[in-house]
Formats: sequence, structure tokens, C-alpha cells
Amino acid sequence: MGSHLRINKVTLMLAQFAKATTNGMLDVMGGGWTQVGPQPSPYFLAGLVELPWDAAGIEHTARFDLLDDQGKPVTNEGPDGEQAPVYAEGQFHVAPAPGTRRGTPLTVPFAIPIGAMQLPPGRFEWRLEVDGEAHEDWRLGFTVLPLSQSKAA
Repeated sequence: MGSHLRINKVTLMLAQFAKATTNGMLDVMGGGWTQVGPQPSPYFLAGLVELPWDAAGIEHTARFDLLDDQGKPVTNEGPDGEQAPVYAEGQFHVAPAPGTRRGTPLTVPFAIPIGAMQLPPGRFEWRLEVDGEAHEDWRLGFTVLPLSQSKAA
């Protein structure tokens, strides 16, 4: 993590279902939604991170934090009854596929299941950090609808 990594591109979306495949692709169903609720339902954070060639062979850490419309962390009650921030975090490696030309950008797909959680009506966003770095474009906003709008035809 001591090196300064420049990420080429990040593509983010919310989906009803997503799966990162072993051959480096992303399978998505019901992707791209931006409104949910008001009833809680599970979903997936899905996307692609494009890294430069020299990112291969290094362990990277990705973290998604769920924030409210004020930029404050959303909390959920943990098993011990304490309020804890809602986030998803994991490590990943990237390696070129056999036959990939040296210097070609390397793409990592991801699909993170998010369980159903009760959120109040309003605007929220998932914010991505990779190796402690964040970027304005690495945000994914969505709206939880109030009860009155959920019955619209």
C-alpha cells in the first residue's frame, strides 16, 4: 500500500443480482437501478475496476462505505447491540490473462451482496476507496422511496 496507484476507470452499479466470473467478466441482472423501497430488499454492488499493468501481483484493498445525504456514515445495530457503520471491505489481486500484451490495462470485476436493511426515505450513496484512495467519480447514489410513492402504478 506504500505505492501510489493510479486507477484508470471504475464502473459502479446497483443490481438485483450480480456475479463476478472466473474468466474476468461480470454477469448482471436488473442492473442500474437508482430507486428502491420503501420495503427493504437485498441487492448487489457490482462493477469493474480497471487498473494499470503495474498493479498486477500486488494485494489491493477495496472498501465501500454507505453514507447518508449529509455525507455521514449510515449505521446499523451489530450483534452486540452497538451501532456500527455499514461498509463492505475486501482484498483483491489482479493478474493478466495468458497472452495479454504487456502494458494492457487489467480489469477486475466485483459483485458484493448487500442484505436487506431498513433505511429511511431519502438519498444515500456507496463510496469506494481503493488502497485508501477515493475519487469523486467512485460514488454510487440511490434513493429510498417514501411509503406514499411505492404504490405508484
